[in-house]
Amino acid sequence: MVKIRDIELGDFPLLLAPMEDVSDPPFRALCKKHGADLMYTEFISSEGLIRDAAKSVQKLDIFEYERPIGIQIFGSEIESMKQAAEIIDKTNPDLLDINYGCPVKKVACKGAGAGILQDVPKMVRMTSEVIKSTSLPVTVKTRLGWDDDTKNIVEVAERLQDIGIEALSIHGRTRKQMYKGEADWTLIAEVKNNSRMRIPIFGNGDVDSPEKALEYKNRYGVDGIMIGRASIGYPWIFNEIKHFMKTGMHLDAPGIKERVEAAKDHLEMSVKWKGELVGINEMKRHYTNYFKGIAHFKDYRSKLVTSSDLSEILDVLNYISENSNEFEFA
Repeated sequence: MVKIRDIELGDFPLLLAPMEDVSDPPFRALCKKHGADLMYTEFISSEGLIRDAAKSVQKLDIFEYERPIGIQIFGSEIESMKQAAEIIDKTNPDLLDINYGCPVKKVACKGAGAGILQDVPKMVRMTSEVIKSTSLPVTVKTRLGWDDDTKNIVEVAERLQDIGIEALSIHGRTRKQMYKGEADWTLIAEVKNNSRMRIPIFGNGDVDSPEKALEYKNRYGVDGIMIGRASIGYPWIFNEIKHFMKTGMHLDAPGIKERVEAAKDHLEMSVKWKGELVGINEMKRHYTNYFKGIAHFKDYRSKLVTSSDLSEILDVLNYISENSNEFEFA
């Protein structure tokens, strides 16, 4: 049984990665329904949170059915991260996660996210102060290092564990790689197999099929796998992996009607949570993924992503469902 403090996650948990503009409550609800064991909010700016910025505060919304759930924060100033941790403590998530992995320029080049990999002593000090500022279990998500010359994750993992983090998720790329090339899981395995490590180690990067999940579990020995991009528009991946690991057999892939139902649920929850205008606009990035691989779908996809009228979008989705026999996978 994998545990983070007293949170039981099962024998081999599957985690939903925190993804900016993706892993909001509507998306998380679908991933939970389809088998995610532990989920995280989108990352929240510590500066935004302590200044009460509306967008940052809204990301604190969590719901009982999502548990266990972690709230993830990022920032470059230790004092701001401490204050953000104190705010989050009062919202009562199951854990607090620190983002030391985001590679995007506007975050990393300000010394936050993966940017702090260039200053490991500061990373250790910041983590220590966050741990002191909350009663929650503190976990960390990070990368192998800043670039090929600084893949120091084995040392970083030991130092973070020594000051009290309770789990570590590692994306198998450096910051310089962004999301290019293949994720290198050999260093993730080195962390996991380090005799000094006692906390759960979760691997992240490129797991997009049940076969790969099982192969990586067996080859690298991690305690669980964190899934990000492969779940966008395909929340079924969690249960598909679990079923394959248990039986060696594949679950039937979702058909057209199931995909429409998921897209409708996602849309309706988005509108309810964010309001009609924002909910409709933010759903547009998901339709391509929900209906990926369907032949001759271009016109319907175009209608879904260009319309801003809720009833019109629902009409298109209902038409696709009612005429599902007209569609086939390429």
